[in-house]
Amino acid sequence: MDLKLTSRAEDFIDDKYFHELLQNTKEDLPKIREILAKSKTKQALTLEETATLLAINSPEAKQELFETAKELKRSIYGKRIVLFAPLYIGNYCINNCQYCGFRSSLRKAVRRTLSDQDIVAEVTQLEKEGHKRLILVYGEHPRYTPEFIADSVRTCYNVKTGNGEIRRININAAPLDIEGFRTVKEAGIGTFQVFQETYHKETYAKYHPGPGIKSDYMWRLNAMDRAFEAGMDDVGIGALFGLYDWRFEVLGLVKHSIYLQDKYGVGPHTISFPRIKPAYDMKLDLPYEVSDEDFKQLVATLRIAVPYTGLIMTARETSEVRDAVIEYGVSQIDAGTRLEIGGYHEGKKEVQELNREQFQIGDSRELDSVIQWLLNRGFIPSFCTSCYRLGRTGEHFMEYAIPGFIGRFCTPNAMLTLAEYLEDYSSAETKEEGYKLIEEELLLIKDSKKKEDLATKLLMIKNGKRDMLY
Repeated sequence: MDLKLTSRAEDFIDDKYFHELLQNTKEDLPKIREILAKSKTKQALTLEETATLLAINSPEAKQELFETAKELKRSIYGKRIVLFAPLYIGNYCINNCQYCGFRSSLRKAVRRTLSDQDIVAEVTQLEKEGHKRLILVYGEHPRYTPEFIADSVRTCYNVKTGNGEIRRININAAPLDIEGFRTVKEAGIGTFQVFQETYHKETYAKYHPGPGIKSDYMWRLNAMDRAFEAGMDDVGIGALFGLYDWRFEVLGLVKHSIYLQDKYGVGPHTISFPRIKPAYDMKLDLPYEVSDEDFKQLVATLRIAVPYTGLIMTARETSEVRDAVIEYGVSQIDAGTRLEIGGYHEGKKEVQELNREQFQIGDSRELDSVIQWLLNRGFIPSFCTSCYRLGRTGEHFMEYAIPGFIGRFCTPNAMLTLAEYLEDYSSAETKEEGYKLIEEELLLIKDSKKKEDLATKLLMIKNGKRDMLY
């Protein structure tokens, strides 16, 4: 692997300025309302405007923040929530991240890499449950080369079980060099995720002491540049909240988004914001743990600051937290999550064995239960992959992400993929609730031709047709 940074590599995270912003920005209700009004026009915020929202402390201002985030989320993404499953391919790792159950210093951790046969068995089980979208997760280790990743992606795509198939695979793996990103892209992936973990340099060094290249802050910060220069369409960024001041990390994510937008014409396709959770033999003093109330505020702030970016809330969070936060900006969640290598086809354990997994999850509900929950909240569970497959990615996605995008693409595709799930996989109760919601949504479509076309496609799904999309 070529460990050179890109020719115009830039450390765009100014720790001193971030701290000055956080220290000197105080709650200013008139200014907050001005920023919230601007956000309703779907304009991204500046770093300084984001800091103003992070300074919110009063119940009145928080409520206005939450209501604006809810309104903005509905106007851009509608009622749909995209569902996916994480599939861990291997947990060998050369890094020694102090918060991770895969860290190299854990001699008693159970290490494993799925064989091709294991991958087929895992994907078969996931397809039997109704999944259409996966994110493949790999430890950071020399055995997980770009060629290995690309081969495992192709293996997943080739598994077909009844009406089941995986239509889109995203990746969470070690940052690659430019040639490595090209190799993985050729396998037909969607988004490549690289989390900076923490944007605060001193904290980064503390929790990533080495050995392993992850101790190199700039190599990781430059990863998305290399991905874009390799021709990658969509990238995902994230931070692990709880390592440092959550407000600093929000500024880091927003600055990263602004930087990519300015330099490459497209920001991150997704932002993830997991909170640190217990892991095998993790013995850390964590003075920056994020409360549920602050978590809610950071999600709302991210939604307003980076309006067209998908926000991913993972099963690290409990069902109660997910229920409280999902309205304020979240557009994607995982469901039926199992983190143990081979855990889907080998069976779910009553209790997690953390020596075999990366961290402790908070929401262990099966896919059908999560779908019922979403339906009861008035959301449309979606397995849609049409934007990826029809070329609405990267800059093109930004062009389409305008008023009308939801009505033309997202909502109809969500309804179609939900109907597929209801016909092929759901419980009787979920099927009844799902079609009830679909009928309600059909009534809301004002364009009679669109309504008729969608109704025809839904009937075709009931009669056995699959994979229709807008």
